[in-house]
Amino acid sequence: MKIQIINGPNLNLLGKREPDVYGNQSFEAFLDTLRKRFSPTEIHYFQSNIEGELVSKIQEVGFSYDGIILNAGAYTHTSVAIHDAIAAIKTPVVEVHISNVYAREEFRHKSIITSKCVGIISGFGLESYSLALTYFMLKLQAT
Repeated sequence: MKIQIINGPNLNLLGKREPDVYGNQSFEAFLDTLRKRFSPTEIHYFQSNIEGELVSKIQEVGFSYDGIILNAGAYTHTSVAIHDAIAAIKTPVVEVHISNVYAREEFRHKSIITSKCVGIISGFGLESYSLALTYFMLKLQAT
């Protein structure tokens, strides 16, 4: 199974940025844990603070991978371009958030991309990514 994790703006600062909201661990450190836990799944990782680069990555992998786990960060609430990129591809996308966006500011309660994703996982810290991977594993087993 081939899975692409895509993280959006400011997620490169995990472990440093607002540890009370996002925790103390970098994503790179957690990625090692995911790869060990979900072996032999092929897990690829991409992060960008630039909206167009996220769109390009979605398009690049959106016809050949088994799944995409997307944490679009702040673009979740603003990006029609990411919404349209998800709509244009065949690969299923799970929307992931580290924090419980519904327990935060009002503007975080609306996701533009959710309607094009197969589901959303929010509020379980970095384990939100594990839950998304579990979904893809179960889906593959069911086919």
